[in-house]
Amino acid sequence: MATIIGAIASSHTPTIGFALDANKQEDPAWKPIFEAYAPVREWIAERQPDVLLMIYNDHITSFFLDHYSAFCLGVDDSYVVADEGGGPRPVPPIGGHAGLSRHVVQSLVTDEFDMSTFRGRPLDHGVFSSLSVLMDHDEGGWPTQIVPLQVGVLQFPIPTALRCWKLGEALRRAIESYPEDINVAIVATGGLSHQVHGERCGFNNVAWDAEFMELMENDPVALTRMTHAEYARLGGMEGAEVIMWLIMRGALSANVRKVHQSYYLPSMTGIATAIYENAARPMSPTEAQRHRDAMGEQLRGADELEGTYPYTLERSAAGWRVNRFLHGLIDPERRARFQSDETCEFAAADLSDEERTLIRTRDWRGLIHHGAIFVLLEKLGVVTGVSNLHIYAAMRGVSLEEFMQTRNQQVTYSVAAPVGA
Repeated sequence: MATIIGAIASSHTPTIGFALDANKQEDPAWKPIFEAYAPVREWIAERQPDVLLMIYNDHITSFFLDHYSAFCLGVDDSYVVADEGGGPRPVPPIGGHAGLSRHVVQSLVTDEFDMSTFRGRPLDHGVFSSLSVLMDHDEGGWPTQIVPLQVGVLQFPIPTALRCWKLGEALRRAIESYPEDINVAIVATGGLSHQVHGERCGFNNVAWDAEFMELMENDPVALTRMTHAEYARLGGMEGAEVIMWLIMRGALSANVRKVHQSYYLPSMTGIATAIYENAARPMSPTEAQRHRDAMGEQLRGADELEGTYPYTLERSAAGWRVNRFLHGLIDPERRARFQSDETCEFAAADLSDEERTLIRTRDWRGLIHHGAIFVLLEKLGVVTGVSNLHIYAAMRGVSLEEFMQTRNQQVTYSVAAPVGA
């Protein structure tokens, strides 16, 4: 089973990445930062985690305010660096451990956390500023994979400190019940004290930063009792993002062994690093199996229903390209191009030959088997003049007339407008 080997705390200021890219490692202003990360790099090189579960907040780069979630977990196979306004940093994509991600999401939902998931979104400095100084990388990639957990801490209401702690406790169950033998390190990013807006801009509190680090190690439950306003008063409004560290700490044992800690305040943000090694008794195989059984309870037996395919994260991943293509048909310009010249649109699309054939031949049942979701088949239907009833009949493998005989009313319709008689 998966093992949590320990945890890393790391600030994620964008200046860390910029200083690295500009080769400022020996510059007096930046050198203390890189010296502080040296023990962390050594620990990672020695312990060789297979996966880093990285807890971060996006800075309105990949997640805009039109859909802002409290907890959103990446379930992709790879993540690229985001363009935050001046072009993406020159670092390669990093692989995602999609199997662990999907397991974690299912486990957290079982424990009644209403999780969101994401794919196809780049990661900004919330991940890559820390990641690029935690380990070496080259054009070929990185020596580990990640599972990114994005926490919405910029637009209120946001999760409480206690909710973050409880998520960490559930995260421990999720990771330790994963059946593959992998080593996982949890990385909490963000903070420490800073405020970057308003007349209080530039606020820092070195004394609070030190107290926070001490409580994080020895009495994290005390931190769960604090309000957002208390975090803001002590550490600055943006510094309140340190509640994300409680997710990491909640996933560890009550007593941890701190093997490294650093702190440096060069300008706007208190930059800290820490390593905590876990002293927890691992979950037993019996406990893990019991938890996995609970995770599967809600859908148990559904896949045995004839012609029924629960739309799981695995099916979503398999049909990602098809679904993305079909979703694009809600764009009037894309829709017009498709109606005018399907072949040209297929040529420009990120689709396999099999997927192009499934769409071109309107193989409705085949598309479902491949991983398409039905609500996007409706969109293809309305664009191509095919009613929902025609699609339903094709699913059943019968003619429209035969299917209509099973309905109370002899009508056809589409998701957007009436089709046919």
